[in-house]
Amino acid sequence: MLTSIILAYLPYAIITAYTPGPNNIVALYAVGQHGWRQGKFVLLGIALGFLVVMELCAIFCYKLLTYIPSIAPVLTYIGAAYIAYLAIQIMFSRPINEKNSIPIGFWQGFFLEFINIKIMLYAITIYTGYVLPSTPTSPLTLAFHGVILTIIGVSGNLTWALSGSVLQRLFTTYHRPISIIMGITLLWCASSLLFY
Repeated sequence: MLTSIILAYLPYAIITAYTPGPNNIVALYAVGQHGWRQGKFVLLGIALGFLVVMELCAIFCYKLLTYIPSIAPVLTYIGAAYIAYLAIQIMFSRPINEKNSIPIGFWQGFFLEFINIKIMLYAITIYTGYVLPSTPTSPLTLAFHGVILTIIGVSGNLTWALSGSVLQRLFTTYHRPISIIMGITLLWCASSLLFY
């Protein structure tokens, strides 16, 4: 059961983790401009902050559904609508220019997560749409999914950091087809969320 839940949210989680966003742009910039010696502190801050936000969102969603259980279907529809919105935004987006980014350190990377709406919505959508409706919920189960979501998210950050200008060039050169493929996959995720 646990594996089937992870497989259900995996396409959405991977696309969200690997598409441009604050964490990925900061990772790309920090390592691309300052190398691994300085960039690793930003990446560690992002990773720790990401984990903390995932666990806080798990607690928030669990408490919300515990005290207002009738809100679960509403949150599922909101999650599906948000994924569809992301799909449309990605399909019609333009390449991102990260030249205006500034170098940051561990604590800036950590606190970035607490204002990063993308990862909060990522967590809330997965918890309310996939995890909580599908499994007997325990703090250990929620904490486990928080770790899995963090690993997926941080893998996206590391990919952007490792790829540096190569990934940036790829997204710029093939931006339109990559965006359309990601957008269509997200639309599939939104529809599967409604019929899961």
